[in-house]
Amino acid sequence: MSEILTTGLLMGLIATLAMDAWAVLINRVMKLPAPNWGLPGRWVGHMPAGRLFHDDIAAADPVAGEHAIGWVFHYAVGIAYGVALALIMGPSWLAAPTFLPAFVFAIATISFGWFLMQPGMGAGLAASRTPTPWRARGLGLAAHTVFGVGLWAGAVI
Repeated sequence: MSEILTTGLLMGLIATLAMDAWAVLINRVMKLPAPNWGLPGRWVGHMPAGRLFHDDIAAADPVAGEHAIGWVFHYAVGIAYGVALALIMGPSWLAAPTFLPAFVFAIATISFGWFLMQPGMGAGLAASRTPTPWRARGLGLAAHTVFGVGLWAGAVI
């Protein structure tokens, strides 16, 4: 069991690093803004007070350490996803990992962002309240595809 957990941790870490590398690449190549992990940190920071949904997280009161909270949250979720996939797939898949389960799982994880995190931060279901919802969705799918590649690569290592 400890080997599955360790491998899952590695998978999630590598996948999250891959997603961050992707964000840097599209920032430099396409000149898209880099993710601001302070806003998810603010969202998480308001949770202990019982506030899960905001009209606009940018207008909510700042939270001390929100950037650090956001980065920790980002990596904690990525690692948790890696561990979850390792536990779901088990030792036989980990012995000979294939890409498709990692890809399908990574695409499924976008549902957390689309149906909880984005509405909670005021962006609406699947970014429906953003200026360019389809672009946001496409970028999210691309990032989660890269996350899937990272999950698979972490399992292969």
